[in-house]
Amino acid sequence: MTTPFQMMADRKDDSESDLGVALKTRPKSQRPPMYKVLLLNDDYTPMEFVVHILERFFGLNHAQAFEIMLTVHKKGLAVVGVFSFEVAETKVTQVMDFARRHQHPLQCTMEKE
Repeated sequence: MTTPFQMMADRKDDSESDLGVALKTRPKSQRPPMYKVLLLNDDYTPMEFVVHILERFFGLNHAQAFEIMLTVHKKGLAVVGVFSFEVAETKVTQVMDFARRHQHPLQCTMEKE
């Protein structure tokens, strides 16, 4: 015959065995590093051409593009956007190729944020 004390002891053993279960933790996934795309000022590329590039390759409206163009002109450079490595690299290549095809010395670079 089982006593109430033994039944409680049996239950205690069951609950203690649950404590031994290990939980797997997932490693936190990190966001990929982001890269700033920069336009650099020069004395030869027309301001209208820079505005056109900002609208065409970065999807800016005319007012935004004009404001960034003025920043490039006054400060020597401006951040145009922040993207993943692949997107930033593509944007730099597109801008540089387009500027060369139109015989402008405009420089576009990228750097880690």
